[in-house]
Amino acid sequence: MLVTINRVLERMMPFITPTSVIIGVLFSDVLKSEEYLVPWIFAFMTFIGSLGSNFRSLKDVVTHPMRMITALLILHILMPLWALLLGHVTFSGDVHTITGIVIAAIIPTGITSFIWVAIYRGNSALALTIILVDTFLSPFIVPYFVSLLAGEKVVIDVIGMMKGLIGMVVLPSLIGMVLNELTKGKIKKTLGIPLSPFSKVGLSAVVMINGAVVAPYLININFKLLMIAVLSLTVSASGYIFSIAIGRILKWRREDVTTLMFTGGMRNISVGAVLAVAYFEPAVAVPVVIGMLFQQVLASIFGHLLHKSYPTPILSKRIKGA
Repeated sequence: MLVTINRVLERMMPFITPTSVIIGVLFSDVLKSEEYLVPWIFAFMTFIGSLGSNFRSLKDVVTHPMRMITALLILHILMPLWALLLGHVTFSGDVHTITGIVIAAIIPTGITSFIWVAIYRGNSALALTIILVDTFLSPFIVPYFVSLLAGEKVVIDVIGMMKGLIGMVVLPSLIGMVLNELTKGKIKKTLGIPLSPFSKVGLSAVVMINGAVVAPYLININFKLLMIAVLSLTVSASGYIFSIAIGRILKWRREDVTTLMFTGGMRNISVGAVLAVAYFEPAVAVPVVIGMLFQQVLASIFGHLLHKSYPTPILSKRIKGA
């Protein structure tokens, strides 16, 4: 039953996140008092997601380092600089909005990108390696790059942000991987699969609570909020477009281009929202939370477009075996 529920929730992912944001705004008075639960819920989600990971998958970094380096350059150099440029052009002088859009661009790749890579038959081993390495680097990359790009006008608790990332992402991932190694992968079936639907529920809860915290900035729809939404959508879509273009310029295989597209386009947006709410002014979190509205929908759209652009049907085997 839990497996069936998980499959249904996976198909509903494009709708779960935006719906959760709306619920969070509507019931902000009740939900915003539960903000203290968010880091614990997210750590639980990360733990569940890492139960299928192992240290052997990191071997791919050594054997094919250029694909890893390319993904990291897109994630933490190209996209943050692009977001910074668009932020200054669109909201010149608004340091909080600019900082928010930079955070949305520089946070580590989304764990859910692995799901989309599997659906569209990308290189799952490469996707997992990118996720693991980027996750472990995030406590060092995110705080200092945000500080560098945002400038001195925004007060940033770098140490606090690093502790938050280590507690929410790194430690749960390590625990999950160690358990996977000790049980020789059995824990994925005995614990990971049954708990998977609760991970989706946890994601919804995190989005609701963060939506409730920034509700005052989302309730009154005005021109600035619409512009932030357009900016967030543009930056998010650009990640997919740049990744596809770079993968094809480098003449990568279809499987690797698919993986680069999802890992380069998706972000661990829940981490970004948690960090923005915890360590910045609420106005900084607005672009990050709005980005939640688009992430899964864009993944679905670009996955479909990439599938159509290749002559060999990506999903043919899965459809025949259904």
